[in-house]
Amino acid sequence: MSASRTELLRRQFELTWSLFEYHLERLEPEDFLWEPAAHCWTMHRGPDGTWVPDWADTEPDPVPVPTLGWVSWHLGWWWSATLDHTQGRPPRDREDIAWPGEGTPTIEWLRGLRTEWLKVLDGLTDPDLDATASFPVPDDPQYTVAHMLAWVNAELMKNVAEIGQLRLLRVASAQGEAR
Repeated sequence: MSASRTELLRRQFELTWSLFEYHLERLEPEDFLWEPAAHCWTMHRGPDGTWVPDWADTEPDPVPVPTLGWVSWHLGWWWSATLDHTQGRPPRDREDIAWPGEGTPTIEWLRGLRTEWLKVLDGLTDPDLDATASFPVPDDPQYTVAHMLAWVNAELMKNVAEIGQLRLLRVASAQGEAR
């Protein structure tokens, strides 16, 4: 029995998400803003109390090591923009994506994005998958919605690995300090 393209993409997404849940269930509030290196990108409170990410329009060299908070904001930003594209809404700018903060608020936000994403996946047909996608590669007719879904899965895998590694490093560094 063969799986449809949508079933295959959803299965890949669910596998990645199950690996993410392993870390989400273990995250502590102090994990989010722990700085793994002196040269890092993180989240800061803005004058109005909202969280603001470190950012550069041109990628710096060397690239700063992100905090878990920054990676979770970044994940929420590109995923929110992708959801906007898939639902025909004008995509939000990165400045419009509010990071909820350390701990449970961010975990719930990411789980909410997952729920919204699954609704999108469940509503797609083969003709939908073959339509030209305007994101993440705009104005290129060779990139379809199926390509966009595969990109989301790959980007999520990368971000899940980064979050997991940062969580493990913080736990290991705390155990090393306790010795």
